[in-house]
Amino acid sequence: MTRRTSTLLCAVAALGVFAASVGVGQAAETIKFGHVGQPGSLMDKTAKEFAKRANEKLGDKAEVRVYGSSQLGSDTQMLRKLKLGTIDMSLPSTVMSSVAPSFALFEMPFLVNDREHMARIRESELISGKLDEAAESQNYKIIGIWENGFRNITNNERPISSPDDLKGIKLRTPNGQWRVRMFKSYGANPTPMPYSETFVALQTGAVDGQENPLAQIYPARFYEVQKYLSLSRHVYTPAYVLAGASWQRMPKDVRSVLKETAEEMQPVALEMGAELEEELLTKLKDEGMEVNDIDRQAFVDASEPIYQQFESDVDDGEAMIEEVRSRKDE
Repeated sequence: MTRRTSTLLCAVAALGVFAASVGVGQAAETIKFGHVGQPGSLMDKTAKEFAKRANEKLGDKAEVRVYGSSQLGSDTQMLRKLKLGTIDMSLPSTVMSSVAPSFALFEMPFLVNDREHMARIRESELISGKLDEAAESQNYKIIGIWENGFRNITNNERPISSPDDLKGIKLRTPNGQWRVRMFKSYGANPTPMPYSETFVALQTGAVDGQENPLAQIYPARFYEVQKYLSLSRHVYTPAYVLAGASWQRMPKDVRSVLKETAEEMQPVALEMGAELEEELLTKLKDEGMEVNDIDRQAFVDASEPIYQQFESDVDDGEAMIEEVRSRKDE
């Protein structure tokens, strides 16, 4: 065998190994997209719809693969992995208020009226600019803003109609200082913990209750370990389509498809959220949960100190609040 023939055979063998690693018809690059939502949750539905749409556009350039149910870790763990570049995208919500102060805007209670209001907020150059700047200051990139939803309170002690009803209740919250402050001011005993640990904590009595959108409450089967559902809608939490260290390593055309599709999904996520919320409320009632409305004004009045603290502690906090309020009745 000549040296030239040997070299040619080695090259052919190397090509064979590369082809086998990529696989016939398989994407050249896998984009890992993680979230904490259970199957059937809004996060699950929106992430899968995003992947379907993006993959149709990407062809064999790349493939988005969705990992739900905290398979890639808690929200906090996934934020770390984004910074390391070991995962490519995640769908955090409340935890972003621990990343940068501006995200605490969506921790302000009773600020967002409805989904139409949220769509107008998202279009605000002031708000979107502040959030983009805050994310980029921590080496993240927001490529879309979807929905986690309006949050409601469940517990095993009593119906929650006013802030006084929360006194002494051990309430699981996400990891975010503003949610903790809010529920402390109402008299509850907030206990931050990962979403994936919440069911067992409720089942064992480590906590009395929790607060989440219906699109998280039902898929997690909290109705099996909770008696009362109070339709507080106390906070509207967006879900941020977030990229990290691997973003700039992706080909430009792949990044363009991902961003375009994430933005295309923004109104879709709101529509899916509204439909799912209506459907799941009926299901939760059918499962035997006792459902009640709240005295909204009593909660609004009790929330004033939180607003004062936000406006004092967060740069341009007052301007952001005024901008959101100015878009309520457009």
